[in-house]
Amino acid sequence: MNTNLSPEHVRALLESCGAYQEGHFELRSGRHSGGYVEKFRLLERPEVASELCRALAETWRHAAIERVAGPALGGVIIAYEVARALGVPCAFAERAGENLEFRRGFVFRPGEKVLVVEDIVTTGGSARQVVDAARAAGADPVGAAVLVNRSGKPLDLGVPAVALLDLDIASFPPEECPLCRDGLPLTAPGSKGTQKEKAGR
Repeated sequence: MNTNLSPEHVRALLESCGAYQEGHFELRSGRHSGGYVEKFRLLERPEVASELCRALAETWRHAAIERVAGPALGGVIIAYEVARALGVPCAFAERAGENLEFRRGFVFRPGEKVLVVEDIVTTGGSARQVVDAARAAGADPVGAAVLVNRSGKPLDLGVPAVALLDLDIASFPPEECPLCRDGLPLTAPGSKGTQKEKAGR
């Protein structure tokens, strides 16, 4: 990986802005976990987000990237900052039923080299959908760059991929969650500006 940021420094930056949290969380996938990376604590600190996005850009600067694309919502800012660092246009894909697609007049040239970016990867579903959407739009998604891979596994996004930080944070189906068995309150980090508190089960 061609970046001057060590994984230790990346984690320290996340901790410095309160993005790395511990507790009992319901992830977007429905799984439960004792750790969570809250991307919006990172994105509210432009100086930290910009530093990390510049490092992401360096991981693919060799590849003659022509456009950067990410998933809405959080991926919009990441795509913008990485694209700015690379000096290329950006685009974002939005939810359309079960999939993501490019709207708002985004047009790709046939074979345009696209770098897909994502903030936090747990299952990789959103990033893979952006890869698929870019292909469907006629572009050539050549790789992916991720701020944090929290899956504990190598990235599998359908294209070569790198992450600034790999975390092995266990997650569980709700019915197998040890934190639920211990009765710890469950927090569902929400997209409406608040967090829902649920009773542990």
